[in-house]
Amino acid sequence: MAVLVLLVAFWLVALALCFCFALLKWNEIRYSTRKGLPPGTMGWPVFGETTEFLKLGPNFMKKQKARYGSVFKTHILGCPTIVSMDPQLNRYILLNEGKGLVPGYPQSMLDILGKCNIAAVHGSAHKHMRGSMLSLIGPLVIKDELLPKIDKFMRSFLHNWSGETIDIQDRTNEMALSISFNLIVGKESTSLYEIFKPEFDKLFIGSLSLPINIPGANYHQGFQGRKKIVKMLKQIMEERRASAIPHDDMLHRLLYSEDSKYNLTDEEIIDQVITILYSGYETVSTTSMMAIKYLHDHPQALQELREEHMAIREKKKPGEAIDWNDYKAMNFTRAVIFETSRLATVVNGVLRKTTEEMELNGFIIPKGWRIYVYTREINYDPFLYPEPLTFNPWRWL
Repeated sequence: MAVLVLLVAFWLVALALCFCFALLKWNEIRYSTRKGLPPGTMGWPVFGETTEFLKLGPNFMKKQKARYGSVFKTHILGCPTIVSMDPQLNRYILLNEGKGLVPGYPQSMLDILGKCNIAAVHGSAHKHMRGSMLSLIGPLVIKDELLPKIDKFMRSFLHNWSGETIDIQDRTNEMALSISFNLIVGKESTSLYEIFKPEFDKLFIGSLSLPINIPGANYHQGFQGRKKIVKMLKQIMEERRASAIPHDDMLHRLLYSEDSKYNLTDEEIIDQVITILYSGYETVSTTSMMAIKYLHDHPQALQELREEHMAIREKKKPGEAIDWNDYKAMNFTRAVIFETSRLATVVNGVLRKTTEEMELNGFIIPKGWRIYVYTREINYDPFLYPEPLTFNPWRWL
């Protein structure tokens, strides 16, 4: 009897292994009929190699490049993707957008950020949304309106930090979202932020996940977060239209645009607001956190930064806000930001989607596939940046 049980268990394990092996090879077989594709692996059905891509990040890219070269195929975030780590090919792709290529962000991101967000549209619709966004955050608006507001917000945000133990990751994360939320909805931001942030965190995580809409999945939670955010924004918009009281914030500009070229529907306004919040969230918070770390580790850079800011402060009255000329005078501060952005790369690349079958570097890329233009490695090119792994803001001066 014991021998029979062992034999049954053995065969069950063998069948399970065979089934897993067949599943693993299913994607390979599915795409093997397409001629001219770059080398690479496609991973599991549906999931592809998404887990390794999200978990290992740059190490996944390095491993695949070592095996298959600078151009390879994979299956990530729910779609077949060609990864290009070739600088010349990347340059060609980025300079020839529109010639069979459009923005190709993951389906999860397009779904959760909304079909009207700037990453989801192209052609005339993209120009329309881009023009609207620039009217909110263009250079003149930053100079005359946003800079004073940001200065005031940061003074309040940093107040009473002296003597406290600060979780920098948590605080920079809070700073990035709360300042954007404040600039968009102004007076309502104080009362709504605590409700808004957890829902936005769900939205953010869900936007970079497999598009599987089942309870418990990040994608599903991201959708739930979006629904609550949309409901919140619609309520604010209805209240503002009912009262007609002017507000000094971005949402008021979107609702009552004086330029007819940039009048948006309510759906477009909501997606524009979510896009602005989303685009500056991870990038600003991570870059700020890493800048603090690098300055802590390099006292000479910290001292020079302090001297630059003290020189600006000495020319101003107590409590006087910084202005555009002060900002332009922050040469070393700008160098620190550039070097932090280079060394602590937050955005590793951009995604494009083929609108027709095309040939790149001798490979045939099918219509509808994504191309991940992976630009991260350029930041560590020793020919462009001597001692690339060293924090050296002076290189930008």
